[in-house]
Amino acid sequence: MPYTEKEKKRVLARVRRVKGQLNALESALEEGTECSSVLQQIAAIRGAVTGVMRQVLEAHVRETFGSAAELPAGQRDEAVEDLNDLIRSYLK
Repeated sequence: MPYTEKEKKRVLARVRRVKGQLNALESALEEGTECSSVLQQIAAIRGAVTGVMRQVLEAHVRETFGSAAELPAGQRDEAVEDLNDLIRSYLK
């Protein structure tokens, strides 16, 4: 989760753009728009969602590992494993 108010606003703005793109995709499908335009819209949505994921992941890494030196070794190892799980789930 983005931790600063600025990061939160940026992520929410991206999410709102994704919602707009999804609404446009829904309309295009309902109207029977040609496949190439629909596929282009889907690719744009995928890119936008990837951008949201990147921002949230970057904020998580900064928050978790920015103070990693202060964590005991066991907690640091657990945090690294949690991050690896996140990355694995994202890259499926």
